[in-house]
Amino acid sequence: MPGLIRGVARTAVVAGTATAVSNRVSRRQAGRWADQEAQQAPPPQQVVYQQAPPPPAPPAAAPVSMDSKIDQLKELATLKEQGILTEAEFEAQKARILNG
Repeated sequence: MPGLIRGVARTAVVAGTATAVSNRVSRRQAGRWADQEAQQAPPPQQVVYQQAPPPPAPPAAAPVSMDSKIDQLKELATLKEQGILTEAEFEAQKARILNG
């Protein structure tokens, strides 16, 4: 019986060694194939991105005539007199019209 166990143990060692060697050879060969494929593969395509042209500038606002500004100020004064606009709102809108 001890000879049988010794024989089984020796077979297991031989089989384990053979498996380890086989795995190592397989990994090495797979590495070589990968290197060959990398050398034979065409270079990757280079993607060139073009910058989109800037959007067109908005058209310049037509200058507001003085008559138009006066009409807007009269409307603001009317809204203030009716109590629709507060003094602060009136002043803010008046400044916007006069500066614009």
